[in-house]
Amino acid sequence: MLAICLASIAPAAMLMAANATAQNGAPRAAKPLPAEKAEIIHWWTSNSESAAAKLIAENYRKAGGIWVDTAIAGADQARAVAINRIVGSNPPTAAQFNTTKQFLDLVEQGMLNNVDDVAKSEAWEKILPEPVLNVIRINGHYYAVPVNIHMQTWFWYSKAAFKKAGIAKEPASMDEMFAAMDKLKAAGIIPLAHGGQAWQETIVFQAMLTNVGGKDLYLSVIRDRDQKAINSEAFKKVLLAFKRMQSYIDPGSPGRNWNDATALLISGKAGVQIMGDWVKGEFAAAKQVAGKDFGCIAGLTPNSPYLIQGDAFVFPRTNSPATVQAQKLLARVLLNPATQLEFNKLKGSIPIRSDVDTSSMDICAQTGMAIMKDKSRHLGISEIFLTPDQNGALQDILTAYWNTRIPVEKVQKSIASAFKD
Repeated sequence: MLAICLASIAPAAMLMAANATAQNGAPRAAKPLPAEKAEIIHWWTSNSESAAAKLIAENYRKAGGIWVDTAIAGADQARAVAINRIVGSNPPTAAQFNTTKQFLDLVEQGMLNNVDDVAKSEAWEKILPEPVLNVIRINGHYYAVPVNIHMQTWFWYSKAAFKKAGIAKEPASMDEMFAAMDKLKAAGIIPLAHGGQAWQETIVFQAMLTNVGGKDLYLSVIRDRDQKAINSEAFKKVLLAFKRMQSYIDPGSPGRNWNDATALLISGKAGVQIMGDWVKGEFAAAKQVAGKDFGCIAGLTPNSPYLIQGDAFVFPRTNSPATVQAQKLLARVLLNPATQLEFNKLKGSIPIRSDVDTSSMDICAQTGMAIMKDKSRHLGISEIFLTPDQNGALQDILTAYWNTRIPVEKVQKSIASAFKD
């Protein structure tokens, strides 16, 4: 295993100092290294995502960098390309990952540079949430720069659909949400706009686990993988609520993309969607306004856990001082307060920094930022606690349960078996 330590890489400052002598031997002012092209691999290809990526690129150029864009549709595909190139000794300058264990193998194999000095100089430990710090900080070193916070289990609803169905009050419990969906169904409106894809079903499951089960059960099942908790009546109730949600979808759901599900809300054909806050880009493109045309519920109780996930960039290992300089410049630009505010407005997420003034953001974003001030509601998504194999097994079990008639007790046993160490 290769050890990664930027201290062993000649910093740009040392290189400049070595050459910074006048003809008479006296020291002279050091000149910065010439800007190097920085190739960035990412998967931001939708209209709203592309606009957000372009903003970062523009700010990077203004800071003196040269951005070379390599956009690859699909997160899995983009990560696969990035990993293959890193392993194949043809790495980009930076690559997008999620703030999960996705890049842990690269760290353990010594294939990433850290950005410890940037983290220290900009006091990341004071401005970034602990669940994120625990992912990007490995063995005391910082290997990724998080750029945002997405929360994947928002309940979005169409104001027009709710009005047509006679729903006057925003649901404030799971029972009230089910009652609202029953009214939508009776009014001939699709209650749940859902894309029948395994990852989307996992999101619905996590919404039930957090809103029906609560924080303690979530941690017992997902983090601790406690066999007793998984086989408990409380977790059975969560799984039954998850299965009940399936009764509110329409026949066109299987294989539907998330943005096409959002379009059903925008048109008023559907009432509710459970999805991350990236859907706001679709509402914005349709000129719909939060609080006026659509509503957003972060949790159905005042204590509902706020599941933190997001995007981050990692920096493949290099011994080139100019490339290291380009990586560190990008790290600083990504967490610049102005970049954070404008980027997250376009992306639909909220700033990763706790000190950004978000008063100009929409009411959903401001709700998210207010919740983030309550650390007791912070929770990481399942991918933070589960290995890729465990997460994949859970996803397979859930989508099979969603689409077929499997007894709930069998589902509990399957999850318990998948989570055994």
